[in-house]
Amino acid sequence: MNSRIVLSCCALITLGALAVAQKSNIVTVPAPRTSATSGKEMYVAYCATCHGREGKGDGPVAGALKTPPTDLTRLAERNQGRFPSVQVVNVITGSAGVAAHGSKEMPIWGPIFLAMGHQHESEARLRVANLTDYLKSLQRQ
Repeated sequence: MNSRIVLSCCALITLGALAVAQKSNIVTVPAPRTSATSGKEMYVAYCATCHGREGKGDGPVAGALKTPPTDLTRLAERNQGRFPSVQVVNVITGSAGVAAHGSKEMPIWGPIFLAMGHQHESEARLRVANLTDYLKSLQRQ
């Protein structure tokens, strides 16, 4: 009798899981609050899930994305040895028009940073600058 109850519960759980799996709801979750002064903290909170802890494009969700994340450690290498700070800022803020940015997979962080700073542009600029500086520190030598 106990085994029937257990099997019934397992069957109900399985059917419930299948129903949930078939229903694709997109849940939006606000970005976690981080320090505007820590580029590393922002990178870990906002970028590492796709780009990886070390920036090599191998984050835990990278395989599920349609467009593979960029290897952020090679930005300077791909730009004749110079880190493209202005381009990085433009990608982060959404000014660059990069196809992967601004999609459901890759948000544009400029408006999000502005909202986090209660519409204070100076805090949003500080976040972008510190995140850019952190990305610069990840470059291959």
